[in-house]
Amino acid sequence: MKEILLRLSKLCVQEGASGKKSKKQQQRLLRNMGAHSVVLELLQIPYEKGEDVRMQEIMKLAHEFLQNFCAGNQQNQILLHKHINLFLNPGILEAVTMQHVFMNNFQLCSEINERVVQHFIHCTETHGRHVQYLKFLQTIVKAENKFIKKCQDTVMAELVNSGEDVLVFYNDRASFQTLVTMMRSERDRMDENSALRYHIHLVELLAVCTEGKNVYTEIKCNSLLPLDDIVRVVTHEDCIPEVKIAYINFLNHCYVDTEVEMKEIYTSNHMWKLFENFLVDICRVCNNTSDRKHADTVLEGYVTETVMSIVTTFFSSPFSDQSTSLQTRQPVFVQLLQGVFRVYHCNWLNPTQKASVEACIKVLSDVAKSRAIAIPVDLDSQVNNLFVKSNNVVTKSILSWRLSAKNAPRRDSNATASVSYRNIIERLQDIVSALEDRLRPLVQAELSVLVDVLHRPELLFPENTDARRKCESGGFISKLIKHTKQLLEENEERLCIKVLQTLREMMTKDRGYGEKLAPLPAEPEVPAADELDPNQPQKQLEDQRRGEALRQILVNRYYGNIKPGARRDSVTTFSNGPVPPGTEGKPRAVVSSGAAAAQGELTLHEVQCRLDKEGASDLVIDLIMNATSDRIFQESILLAIALLEGGNTVIQKSFFMRLTGENKSEMFFKVFYERMKLAQQEIKATVTVNTSDLGSKKKEEEPPDKDTPTAKGKKGMEVAVVSTVAVAVVTEEVKEQLAEASTVTKKAFTRYRREAEAEEHLAAAEGQGPASTPDDQEGEMSVIITIMQPILRLMQLLCENHNRELQNFLRCQNNKNNYNLVCETLQFLDCICGSTTGGLGLLGLYINEKNVGLINQTVESLTEYCQGPCHENQNCIATHECNGIDIIIALILNDINPLGKKRMDLVLELKNNASKLLLAIMESRHDSENAERILYNMRPKELVEVIKKAYMQGEVEPNEPAEEDEDGEEEHAASPQNVGHNIYILAHQLARHNKELQALLKTYGEGDEALEFYAKHTAQIEIVRLDRTMEQIVFPVPNICEFLTNESKLRVYYTTERDEQGSKINDFFLRSEDLFNEMNWQKKLRGTQEPTTGNANTVPSQPILYWCSRNMSFWSSISFNLAVLMNLLVAFFYPLEGIRGGTLDGHLSALLWIAMLVSLAIVIILPQPHGVRVLIASTILRLIFSVGLEPTLFLLGAFNVGNKMIFLMSFVGNRGTFTRGYKAMIMDVEFLYHLLYLIICSLGVFVHVFFYSLLLFDLVYREETLLNVIKSVTRNGRSILLTAVLALILVYLFSIVGYIFFQDDFLLNIDRIPNKTLESGASMVGEFLSAEVCRKDSGENCSTEAVVDAAIATQPSAVVIEDKERSCDSLLMCIVTVLSHGLRSGGGVGDVLRKPSKEEPLFAGRVIYDLLFFFLVIIIVLNLIFGVIIDTFADLRSEKQKKEEVLKTTCFICGLERDKFDNKTVTFEEHIKVEHNMWHYLFFIVLVKVKDSTEYTGPESYVAEMIREHNLDWFPRMRAMSLVCSDADGEQNEIRSLQEKLESTMKLVSNLSGQLTELKEQMTEQRKQKQRIGLLGHPQHPQHANPQQPA
Repeated sequence: MKEILLRLSKLCVQEGASGKKSKKQQQRLLRNMGAHSVVLELLQIPYEKGEDVRMQEIMKLAHEFLQNFCAGNQQNQILLHKHINLFLNPGILEAVTMQHVFMNNFQLCSEINERVVQHFIHCTETHGRHVQYLKFLQTIVKAENKFIKKCQDTVMAELVNSGEDVLVFYNDRASFQTLVTMMRSERDRMDENSALRYHIHLVELLAVCTEGKNVYTEIKCNSLLPLDDIVRVVTHEDCIPEVKIAYINFLNHCYVDTEVEMKEIYTSNHMWKLFENFLVDICRVCNNTSDRKHADTVLEGYVTETVMSIVTTFFSSPFSDQSTSLQTRQPVFVQLLQGVFRVYHCNWLNPTQKASVEACIKVLSDVAKSRAIAIPVDLDSQVNNLFVKSNNVVTKSILSWRLSAKNAPRRDSNATASVSYRNIIERLQDIVSALEDRLRPLVQAELSVLVDVLHRPELLFPENTDARRKCESGGFISKLIKHTKQLLEENEERLCIKVLQTLREMMTKDRGYGEKLAPLPAEPEVPAADELDPNQPQKQLEDQRRGEALRQILVNRYYGNIKPGARRDSVTTFSNGPVPPGTEGKPRAVVSSGAAAAQGELTLHEVQCRLDKEGASDLVIDLIMNATSDRIFQESILLAIALLEGGNTVIQKSFFMRLTGENKSEMFFKVFYERMKLAQQEIKATVTVNTSDLGSKKKEEEPPDKDTPTAKGKKGMEVAVVSTVAVAVVTEEVKEQLAEASTVTKKAFTRYRREAEAEEHLAAAEGQGPASTPDDQEGEMSVIITIMQPILRLMQLLCENHNRELQNFLRCQNNKNNYNLVCETLQFLDCICGSTTGGLGLLGLYINEKNVGLINQTVESLTEYCQGPCHENQNCIATHECNGIDIIIALILNDINPLGKKRMDLVLELKNNASKLLLAIMESRHDSENAERILYNMRPKELVEVIKKAYMQGEVEPNEPAEEDEDGEEEHAASPQNVGHNIYILAHQLARHNKELQALLKTYGEGDEALEFYAKHTAQIEIVRLDRTMEQIVFPVPNICEFLTNESKLRVYYTTERDEQGSKINDFFLRSEDLFNEMNWQKKLRGTQEPTTGNANTVPSQPILYWCSRNMSFWSSISFNLAVLMNLLVAFFYPLEGIRGGTLDGHLSALLWIAMLVSLAIVIILPQPHGVRVLIASTILRLIFSVGLEPTLFLLGAFNVGNKMIFLMSFVGNRGTFTRGYKAMIMDVEFLYHLLYLIICSLGVFVHVFFYSLLLFDLVYREETLLNVIKSVTRNGRSILLTAVLALILVYLFSIVGYIFFQDDFLLNIDRIPNKTLESGASMVGEFLSAEVCRKDSGENCSTEAVVDAAIATQPSAVVIEDKERSCDSLLMCIVTVLSHGLRSGGGVGDVLRKPSKEEPLFAGRVIYDLLFFFLVIIIVLNLIFGVIIDTFADLRSEKQKKEEVLKTTCFICGLERDKFDNKTVTFEEHIKVEHNMWHYLFFIVLVKVKDSTEYTGPESYVAEMIREHNLDWFPRMRAMSLVCSDADGEQNEIRSLQEKLESTMKLVSNLSGQLTELKEQMTEQRKQKQRIGLLGHPQHPQHANPQQPA
């Protein structure tokens, strides 16, 4: 137990010369493990405190651990504060532990309860005056150099209330003597628990309670410890320095440094008595400096710190200026100044003490000048010189700093000392750099082992233990991730960043789990000397060996000894040299797995999912929402990018579920929204300055090389700042004044910064630029703007693989406050490209090398928002009120200068991404709104000119793309021709909505090679979506498709079979893999790079094999012609022995030579096939008559063997047979056929010429008609075979009947062999003669000779007569006779049997026998066989005709017939050539295979998924968009006509209603007028009446 507690205590602190230093990481580790909880439980165990000594030791060690556990660690202090009741007992150990709990923790001290203070005061009263109680009270009064007034008042009140049991001051005479006695006895050694030490700490406690100008405590302390008592104690001759320090500090804070004037201190003589005592102590410390071993350091500290502090405070006080006692005490004052000045020149002063003494001298000197005190002349001059030197040092330091900041490259050439010291500093810097380079591989090795440990932490523990099981279940990583959240809460930023970086390292690129992740931070710059060092590769190998050796040692230390084969070799690069060729832009340091090769079995996807399972996604989301600094935020974003790299759908789903399930999306997206707004404000605040600078650069037309010296100057300035500061520190001129200047360096630098800022503000007010160099004027982008690049990359990865949920989620979160990040990203693009300032025409001035990467990322993110397609995001971008669409169009159409003059590759990449974005906005849309919005501000002619310009740029620099190919595909993707191709596809899509653009793309003329090239290499297909809607896709044809041979095309076109539904798609799709492999082989054959691999190396060129394979059909025709010629020679002239070479007639010989020469000339001048044939024929004839027929045949046969070998090479070259393995080669029937052909040719040459006859069967292989003849027998071979078996059965039955009943009728007419050939054929005759023929009367068989003799004897020598022979004496002979003669005779077996007489009893039987055989066998069975063969041949012919008809009249893809396109806008020929070109579908499948999955468009992702599932529903079957559109057009025309009629009717109705309203208004107006007239007219009648008229 003791050892455990001791080890735990040592883990928390580190012992050093300067004291104990806390180890926060170990303290945190112990806190997370819960070690403090166990120790707290240990403290609660009851035991006998007086008797159990061992338990007391354990308790002491437990308290020591808790004290070290919370030393300097506020989090641990807070944890222990929760258990404070355990320590509220009288124990001394508890008091010390409480002191450590509250030490330097302002929060805990401020919140302390009065009960705690009362407890310790009560313990002092009841359990003795222990120093530890007072130390605790001192701890809670002052924390973190701040005075806590509440605690001061509380402690002071409790002390006053406690009485004399606590407050022991020795004020009276008797007690004072006790104090003197204690000081005398403890002079040499002081006991920590003595009464004197308690008294000293009590005075110190009172001093701390009055510190900080606390009026309440000052008044209380005045009454407790009067000034008289202080003076009496301090001035006593036996007073020790420790007591003096305590009393003088109390005097300083309670009487001098006060808020209210203490008149007693300035009017009485007490202070001057103390000053006189100070002089005595000053003399003592100045006189005892010779022997430092016996020096009184406590007294020296008292003089240099305490005395100097009170003197400075007393004479600096505003109340001392009103005191008149100084005038009467001038001698003491002068002596005091002299004594202090004398102390200043002591050589044992440290910088802090010297600063304190110098401050005191300055105060005394200022007081002497202000009070007109006479100071000795020599003293006055020495004091003045002291301050002049000090000011000179400070002034020079300020000037050096200012010069180094303003004009770093300029140095004073006369300052030789500065130059020498600068060289020393530069050499030291070189040494440091060399050490860094030397140690960096070792550091990288350690980091790689750390990542290995994180991958397999369970291997650190023995098997079958709880720790190992927890680690195997992911507990270690889970705790590490949870611990990272606590680190952020505890403000441990650096460690939190380190953990995040380590987690990201776990997903760095590795051979074991292949794909590329976020790149590592850039390597430090390598000195130029290393770059030029020819031995650099050797250094890299040496560094790698050292790093690997250390790594192996560390891995063995953690995991134990590992066999080399047990884990995958490390691929970590431990060198720091220049990057090898071909690896630029790739992470140099990659993580390798540790023991057991566990990581090598994991893919990137699995590592990401494992970290997500342990809470990495939750950690990232929490850190992004609660990040306390930009660095934490950035590392969190980078970790999120590493998790999502490659478009991991599991991580995307985890993010989505976390954001939607816990309602954190509003806060999460609010962070990004505010960052975007802040970045836009920052851009708007700086864009005008950048514009003016770039504009001035353009006017001056500075060369691009001018940036280089500027950059060097900037770097030189940074070095100069360091060098100049260092020179200011170590130059000989200021070496003596270094100690003096160090005390005021801070003050001087503060003054310098104040002046520098004032100058900057003044320069800004006068309109000057903020900096003096062009680089400074242009400036780097601020962190507020640069952080946007990883943010946008994260949002892009969230939408990767066209995640529709997250695409919509970025636009609308369905919260109370929605943050539309899609529009905000577009607004950011608008802002960074300067559109908000009205400078759209000056777009190039806003784009430079520093922000082009950010612009590219913005465009790529917008593209990912739209692809899939996500129609809502497409509409959101297309219809947004800002100039985002116009910016994107301008990026394509405009020349982005001056960036384009220096970095055309960046401009091409930008144009490429912009064209992809516009295509994404129009992707999979059946309306024309977005296209019309894009065409609104796009001029078609300019777009076509951009296409031509990009093509011509690629033609002018043909070598550059090739070089880029070697570096990788990414650079090749931004080649001029590829960029032009993408823009052409954009124009092709827009042309459907713009007739002018459509006409420009279709009209080719001179100089339009670009449009012809792109039209040739662009294909379009139609696919069917899951909702059964059709969609047109336009895509670039992959370069590898150019290597598809015409032979393969024809073979696939003619031999693809239809399935049960009449479609060829299934067979065509199955053959696509073989065709793709053939393309790869052809590309290898021609010595070009393989597009499907990331290998930058090229396959060695094979020109001979390629030349052979290119002429395969030519070699085949030569072989066949030679076979025919050789068989003709054999047929006409065999046997060959009699044919010898001889002499021809002179005329014939001359004719042959003339024919040879003429045909040779014709072949050379006009290489025609007929001329070649004539040359070959004349040459062969010449050879026959010159050397003979047999040698000529041998030469022709040998030539045919060589030709067939070349043909086999060409066959292998075209098919890539050997690359597919021996099994595929053996299973390839066609290859075996040609191999058999070669063997037969060899047999003809070396065995016998009759083997040449077998070569004629090649005609069957070459001609499809003959193949059909063979197939007519083989296709229905089973039927024919069964019919033949039936014929054999019938023959067998008829033979039995004939043997039984008609044996004597089987008499066959035979022809005997003439005599001269009889002997040679006797043996053959004997074999076929029956035993019955040569039977003698005696019954004995005769020999062959006897038979021959008998035959000769029975034949006349001159006349050959007919002879008859029995052929059915045995059943076997009957079967042979019936089978041989019966089937070959037209009338059956009856034609060859004896003709019977009608009188014979079996005459009727013979007739029936002959008729049955004729009808059953000859007519029925044989005709059955012939009928099957003929019908099969007819079927084959009709199938061939039908296939040809299908190929001519039916679409290969959709199966629609030609008549479907009659009277349509698209002809059948246009349909199969443009809309449903079968090879375009193959090219699209190849495109999906060779393209990176993260670069897929929406339709490409859909098709790739269908191909992966072998689902062919994306092929259009019995459908075509042209037919659908035409039908839809008819409906649309009807709807449009009806709509027009409705609109005209509505207009008519509106006109009628308007006229009716006008008429109503007129009628109303007329009625009103009539009423008005009527109202006015009635009263006027009496007026107009004549008054004289009678009523």
